[in-house]
Amino acid sequence: MSQLFSAGSLGSLSLDNRIVVAPMCQYSAINGTLTDWHLMHLGQFAVGGAGLVFIEASGVEPEGRITPGCPGLYNDENEAAMARVVKFYRDYGAAKIGIQLAHAGRKASTNLPWNGGTPLTPEDGAWETVSASANPYAEGWHTLTAMDENGLERVKQAFVQAAERAVRTGFDAIEVHAAHGYLLHQFLSPISNAREDTYGGSLENRMRFPLEVFRAVRETAPNCSVGVRFSATDWVEDSGWSLDESTRFSHELKVLGCDFIDVSSGGNSPLQNIKVGAGYQVGFADHIKRETGLTTMAVGMINDPRQAETIIATGQADFVALARGMLFDPRWPWHAAEVLGAQATFPPQYGRCHSSLRGLPIPGNPPK
Repeated sequence: MSQLFSAGSLGSLSLDNRIVVAPMCQYSAINGTLTDWHLMHLGQFAVGGAGLVFIEASGVEPEGRITPGCPGLYNDENEAAMARVVKFYRDYGAAKIGIQLAHAGRKASTNLPWNGGTPLTPEDGAWETVSASANPYAEGWHTLTAMDENGLERVKQAFVQAAERAVRTGFDAIEVHAAHGYLLHQFLSPISNAREDTYGGSLENRMRFPLEVFRAVRETAPNCSVGVRFSATDWVEDSGWSLDESTRFSHELKVLGCDFIDVSSGGNSPLQNIKVGAGYQVGFADHIKRETGLTTMAVGMINDPRQAETIIATGQADFVALARGMLFDPRWPWHAAEVLGAQATFPPQYGRCHSSLRGLPIPGNPPK
């Protein structure tokens, strides 16, 4: 019996299987609001057989978006567009749906990737960026502002208000984004955090603001599955955020009622030296799971069904989250089920394509 297609849970949220569609930026929102593109993009995963689908990183304030094309959840228009997607899932999908709440910090105000992905110029509509400290991501990036107490409180309340909107919209899960060099990661890592107050210096201090944000979101959504995505390492030798620090961070999150950890890596420094390969981040999820007992998701170049099955069956992670693999094959769970001799959910409208139901009667031409 396939372990990949066994039921699982993220706190109180029950899922039909262990396959998650990871958040994938589409850079196609207008003024932070999802469009028909997102309904198409996310709609295909609603009926594709995964247990849970995440909407991409959504800024908790306009300045928290990575690009002008990134969505947000900070006004009524944003919320209404999100509700449209959630309704689609309720009406037609079998998958649960979650949202990733984010703030890009010093990596905000950049061009769309197909326009270069470079920092926006004033002529392009650049906006002010903030971070733990005033040091930019790389040479040529925006001059930014180190957050003061008012800024810290404003951003924390922005996460709270976005979480309130997420609960009201009906999302099944909320993932707080503390990975890939975005704002909360910028506080965690000594590469980007040079503060000398209670939010910088020691690990305890660097964890303080991300933990405050998580606690506030957790308290705002007590009946929702709430987890965190973080980078397990900065991949910068002899400096930066490390796996040991990630483990201590995970212990603190567990105390605060974290339901799951989505374990990624990198993104906080152009000096990173990532050793990429099939399943190259799975070991991080395995370590966090063994050391803390938290429910974990493994990510990163997980493409083969047997590879995914092995990760779950050997206890390296509780769930696998696919991104690029799902873009390439939105029906990946269906095909994985055939390989593993399992069953994936699919809509009756598509029943004729499934190997077990190809004999269904066709109206007007029933079999004899």
